[in-house]
Amino acid sequence: MGVLNVTPDSFSDGGRHDTVDTAVAFGLQLRADGADLVDVGGESTRPGAARVSADEECARVVPVVAALVREGVRCSVDTMRASVASAAVSAGATLVNDVSGGLADRSMLPAVASLGVPYVAMHWRGHSADMQTRAVYDDVVTEVVSELSARLDACAAAGISSVVVDPGIGFAKTAEHNWALLRNVARLQALGPVLLGSSRKAFLGALLDDRPPVGRDAATTALTVVAAQAGCWGVRVHDVRGSADAVRVVERLRQPGGERLGA
Repeated sequence: MGVLNVTPDSFSDGGRHDTVDTAVAFGLQLRADGADLVDVGGESTRPGAARVSADEECARVVPVVAALVREGVRCSVDTMRASVASAAVSAGATLVNDVSGGLADRSMLPAVASLGVPYVAMHWRGHSADMQTRAVYDDVVTEVVSELSARLDACAAAGISSVVVDPGIGFAKTAEHNWALLRNVARLQALGPVLLGSSRKAFLGALLDDRPPVGRDAATTALTVVAAQAGCWGVRVHDVRGSADAVRVVERLRQPGGERLGA
């Protein structure tokens, strides 16, 4: 899943793709680099970010989704709002990626059920403005699994048939919480398909002596290898080519044959 932020304030690439033309050009590049989905978002969810209006979010996202779909690009929409999800799916998006897992908008789960598209439910404890104050756990893995399980129950009750879970790396999590979740992907997979979104995040920067976001792609690709080896459903990344190459290597290693050649 390639990240396409149509925003002025996202932590890594805010402002680089904030017109329809630049966003579409980048979405096409993401597809060429190996993205199976281009995830289009119009609201930054970085720590401390302020919310935008639903109208502004729609204005950013929907024209980009529609233009990319016309070019044959499979798109998902990254939103916490049912109205934006509905408009984006009407424009051709085939998946809703909701970082709030349906908690930010009570209309989201019924809307996704009526749209009939797959849904990504992320672990979430609150909006960006104060989410890091909620990074308090006795056992982060057990609690994230339990809270995601509750979201899955809510999705099932709403009638959503296809759900992917996301542990919410960096969302109401410290660096140690993130590493604990990444060490325990198997426990997350007991819930169902797993999406990991760790690309360029601050805990990688801290590991790399406070390296800025654009210098964290190799570390992100290393985590893509971990995710692919663990059998995760997908990864959400900025540098699609590096992660797509990593996935191809892991898949090739799984294929039998060649061991006896030349024997």
